Amino acid sequence: MIPYGRQDISEDDIEAVVAVLRSDWLTQGPATERFEREFADYCGTKHAVAVSSATAALHIACLSAGLGRGDSLWTSPNTFVASSNCALYCDAEPDFVDIDPSTGNMSAAKLEEKLEQTEKIPKIIVPVHFAGQSCEMEKIAQLSKKYGFIVIEDASHAAGGKYRGIPIGSCSFSDMAIFSFHPVKIVTTGEGGMVLTNRDDLYEKLIRLRSHGITRNPAFMEMNEGSWYYEQIELGYNYRMTDIQAALGSSQMRRLDEFVKRRHALAKRYEEKLSGLPLVPLKQLHDAHSSHHLYVVRLDAAKRRKVFEALRAAGIGVNVHYIPVHLQPYYRELGFEEGEFPEAEKYYSEAITLPLYPSMTDLQQDHVVQSLSDALRQ
Repeated sequence: MIPYGRQDISEDDIEAVVAVLRSDWLTQGPATERFEREFADYCGTKHAVAVSSATAALHIACLSAGLGRGDSLWTSPNTFVASSNCALYCDAEPDFVDIDPSTGNMSAAKLEEKLEQTEKIPKIIVPVHFAGQSCEMEKIAQLSKKYGFIVIEDASHAAGGKYRGIPIGSCSFSDMAIFSFHPVKIVTTGEGGMVLTNRDDLYEKLIRLRSHGITRNPAFMEMNEGSWYYEQIELGYNYRMTDIQAALGSSQMRRLDEFVKRRHALAKRYEEKLSGLPLVPLKQLHDAHSSHHLYVVRLDAAKRRKVFEALRAAGIGVNVHYIPVHLQPYYRELGFEEGEFPEAEKYYSEAITLPLYPSMTDLQQDHVVQSLSDALRQ
């Protein structure tokens, strides 16, 4: 089976993990701090907070921004459920902004239109950089200044990508940015996530919230009885990343640009070899340099299931990203209905994700292309 995505683990990665296993620190040690600094430096950001997953990162990012009961968070319906579940974790209300059908990303024009029509401005907007390509962040940042909402980029797909020549994660157009290190993402720590920010106030809250709301910083404590002393000053969580995971992440970072370069080469081959077939790839914007986490094509909705099953039968692990979040049973119970976000729903009915990962060979890709061509002719 050719999977749609997979990790690429080298001997150097394995040695980095083994070195931690032989050290004095398995968690909350120097490897985590090193990985945070390396990732922040790569993105050009002041602060990085490593956590156990991107879901955990979204949760504490929302909490640090003060999201709570009576507030709302808007995100894209074309995403994994975590992008909106983080609102529910904070007892806030999730809502969605329809997508640009050419990119699969939240439409900045639809966002502006919805803001103009709403009576209640959201506390937080979570634009999702779908498939690794940045949303129109300059426009979203302009709207945040006009309407006063906080921007948290869900960059789970986008490590190594750029927007207007600036690394995604710089927080040049946002308050925080979230990354995922799941095995199918650009770099992996097994499971893991990261919150990046340039704001000192958010950073102080983030580092407390990932570890039970505890601080050892005298500036935030009521008293200080000695070097052993700590205080819990708010309700936090055990969302820490281990040094074992962080060591893998640091090792993977050395190949991040190499991974993205290979993904671009494969995406270019797909573009060339799929030309002339009855399908449409996602549009790549001129001011965005995608990390190409996913390669998605749209085809006739009436043929999608048949093509999907034919490719699976041929040993090709195609997938679909994503079922619109508002159509999930849990969200229907919250009051969302079919037809509310028509572009996301139409996109879903036509989308197939083709295999794309750095260790994929040209020969494997040729097999995918030929099998897809055969399936479309049936």
